[in-house]
Amino acid sequence: MVLLEDREQYRRIVGKLMYLTITRPDITFAVNKLCQFSYAPRTAHLQAAHRVLQYIKGTVGQGLFYSASSDLTLKGFTDSDWASCPDSRHSTTGFTMFVGDSLISLRSKKQHVVSRSSAEAEYRALALATCELVWLHTLLVSLTAATTIPILFSDSTAAIYIAINPVFHERTKHIEIDCHTVREKIDDGELKLLHVRTEDQVADIMTKPLFPNQFEHLKSKMSILNIFESSS
Repeated sequence: MVLLEDREQYRRIVGKLMYLTITRPDITFAVNKLCQFSYAPRTAHLQAAHRVLQYIKGTVGQGLFYSASSDLTLKGFTDSDWASCPDSRHSTTGFTMFVGDSLISLRSKKQHVVSRSSAEAEYRALALATCELVWLHTLLVSLTAATTIPILFSDSTAAIYIAINPVFHERTKHIEIDCHTVREKIDDGELKLLHVRTEDQVADIMTKPLFPNQFEHLKSKMSILNIFESSS
């Protein structure tokens, strides 16, 4: 792969795509990856950016739909892709937060440290999502919005077990702060942690590339609609 001569063009494209992710969460993972090569982009990275632009051109009417339902249940989905970066072997964290069926917060971010197991990567994602969910709950309460205990969904049974198990094992000491972050909220009744099937893990779309059928399935769960498509 050859370094781009006009790096500013690449950075302008990626910068505009970053703003677009506010209303187009379906491109968040791809844009996150493109941003990681802004310093020294190569031809393959520009080609990937053009593929994202082609996808956007084919789905111009697509965007977030916000329901008029009075359901104020706060729920989140969190996931990680273990050691997904081939260069640094850092994992990718992803989460999506909903009020009722409306998506209000999302994130796709490379973790700061290398996780030594998939359970560790999942738990780091769980801790980050917990902080976001608790903050959103506090915000809703300050706005006097009637809401129930927030619910956080994870597809990792190992991470859930660590969260509900009061005994720290030798293998979890290096993530003890993250363990306390989640467990404290569960013990205080400020968070409910539930398991979700991997096939229905909405945050999966934030952590890895997916096959078209699964991508469309998870996209539909994020309340992303196309105004130009027939409802029939």
